[in-house]
Amino acid sequence: MPKSRIRKKADYTPPPAKQATALKLTNRAWVAPVMLALFLIGLAWIVVFYVTDGSLPLDALGNWNIVVGFGFIAAGFGVSTQWK
Repeated sequence: MPKSRIRKKADYTPPPAKQATALKLTNRAWVAPVMLALFLIGLAWIVVFYVTDGSLPLDALGNWNIVVGFGFIAAGFGVSTQWK
């Protein structure tokens, strides 16, 4: 009976190293000014509401002016998630 050939196993060669791809950061220079503007508008809205005893900024809204002010502040926090 003939002897079968022994197959040599190929040595392990690791896959070629991947080159690090540079992250392309888009220019988001608008984020910080918009974020700060929304924070300040919200703060000013609430302060004006309290200082004028509820007659300003919008008398028809009544105590909902506080919600509007906090809405501006929340929008500022929403915009802040885009900051890199």
